[in-house]
Parts: sequence; structure tokens; C-alpha cells
Amino acid sequence: MATVELRFSAQPEHVRTARLVAAAVARRAGVDEAVLDEVRLAVGEACSRAVGLHRSYGITSPVKVALSEEEKTFSIEVRDEVPGAGAEGSTAAPGGRSGTDEDADAEGEDEMGLAVISGLVDDVEVSSSEEGGVIRMSWPTTPVTVLP
Repeated sequence: MATVELRFSAQPEHVRTARLVAAAVARRAGVDEAVLDEVRLAVGEACSRAVGLHRSYGITSPVKVALSEEEKTFSIEVRDEVPGAGAEGSTAAPGGRSGTDEDADAEGEDEMGLAVISGLVDDVEVSSSEEGGVIRMSWPTTPVTVLP
């Protein structure tokens, strides 16, 4: 089982790099070419969400992406460090505020991003804990045949 780990500062311009790395590793792992655009889009959405959360909550630690190749599966985990902002869609805002129009907009964008990911990826899991949120996505792989 091979794993590639990527960490980047929570800046929107780094999301493109994460998408490109994910597509390259997915291709090497044996993900079907027809699915690579979905991988790119899903990783872009998950990373954009993590970047947005980090920036909204003033978190300076990096966004973490783990790309793992298993026997018949390629999986990606995108981790943020915002406590409790994962699947439940936390309504508490930075600094304890809640209920502002800006918070409602951010929550709506978060839900839209998760809906896009769910539409792109058949096997997706979103979770959160006190350590932060995780989006796990996986795709089937086909064995790569090496010609002599």
C-alpha cells in the first residue's frame, strides 16, 4: 500500500496543485481515465472547503491530503483542523458568533460543496471531531498491465 501525503497552507492558489497531484497519483494507481476529471473536481471541492474553513476560523496550520493506493481501491482523505465543522455543518462561527448573514452564506457554500462531492464520488464519508474534519473518498482501480 503506497501513500502520498500533501500539506499546504490554507491559500486558494494551492488547491490547483492538490488537484493536479491527486489526478497524477490516481492515474498511476490505476483509476480509469474516464473518472480522472471526477477525481480532480472532488479533490478541488474538498480542498477548497478545507481552505475556506481554515481561513474563516483563523487556523494557520496546513490542510492535509493523503492519497492512498490499496489493492483494488484508490482513496483520498482531505483533513482540516476546524473542530466540529465536518458532517454536522457546525453553525458556530469564529469567535463564538452565530446567526449572521455571512455565517449563513458560508454554511450554504459548505453544504453546496459537500453536495457536489457526493454527486461526483460514489464512496464518500464526511466526519468531524475535536481534531477537525475529514472527507474520505475512494474509487475502484484496475490492475495496470505492463507490456514487455
